Amino acid sequence: MRVVVGADVGGTKLAVRVAPLGARPGVEPGTGQAGDQDPEYTDHLLAADGWEASPVDTAAGWLLERLARVVPEGAEIAAVGIGAQGCDTQHHCAELAAAVEKSGVPAVVVNDAALLVPAAGLDTGIGVVAGTGSIAVAADAGGDVLFAGGWGWVLGDEGGAPAIVRDAVRAALAAYDAGSADDGLLAALLGHFAAPDPQTLARIVNDEPTPGNWGPAAPAVFRAADAGSALAAGVIEGAARELEMLVGRLVGRGAVGDTVVAAGSVVVRQSRLADAFRARLAATQPRLTLRLLDVPPVAGALALARARLRTS
Repeated sequence: MRVVVGADVGGTKLAVRVAPLGARPGVEPGTGQAGDQDPEYTDHLLAADGWEASPVDTAAGWLLERLARVVPEGAEIAAVGIGAQGCDTQHHCAELAAAVEKSGVPAVVVNDAALLVPAAGLDTGIGVVAGTGSIAVAADAGGDVLFAGGWGWVLGDEGGAPAIVRDAVRAALAAYDAGSADDGLLAALLGHFAAPDPQTLARIVNDEPTPGNWGPAAPAVFRAADAGSALAAGVIEGAARELEMLVGRLVGRGAVGDTVVAAGSVVVRQSRLADAFRARLAATQPRLTLRLLDVPPVAGALALARARLRTS
């Protein structure tokens, strides 16, 4: 049996979709449209522990070893589409694809945000991820891939969970320094981190500046905003503004398409951020429509695998 495989490598997990070659494409649940997705596919979820996009030979080995775990015994991979966190240039993606193809498997590699547009059944558009991190990806009229953001939670990644927590802690501690009464944000953060006071909160956050420490506190920021915290609401509005700016930078560089396809745990699960992002786009990029992806991004990886097979 020959199969096509799609893989979506994120910050914490690896999603893999395997479909038998030759099965009739069906309707992806939630889209209502026929596409490259397959009614006979199987989905698998693995931890992304140890994933690094460089060096490419090591990354290729990491991917192929994990794909072998989920592909049916005796099956041959006819083509694989890969969306990979950390592949932030067109050259890097091409190098990783070439490293995978050393195994004899035709491959295409894109940044994980570039899976969103094909997953939505579109040929053009701007993909925006806001989850563990944030990044925007599109293509210009000549087919060159454009990137904006994705610089990591210490330097940026506004709209991602760790960055929202970083900015919320800064805002809460600045208000504390100014002698302002807590409007609920500081209490929410103290509660999440089990910190008795602001000084301890700062130590807990500073001593472990990792997505695993910072990111899980993001829901506390949204709960504080929903409970009336102006500081928390301002942090979320700032995150939406930064996401809109990523889109604007790509539009300014010639990105084509009239749809922004957004995915990632934060923007999909937190309507306050999605609504603020939509409002910002309406004000600054009125020709663009925001669509929250309602299928797994790995569906886009499988579509890319099929396209790669057609060209191999």
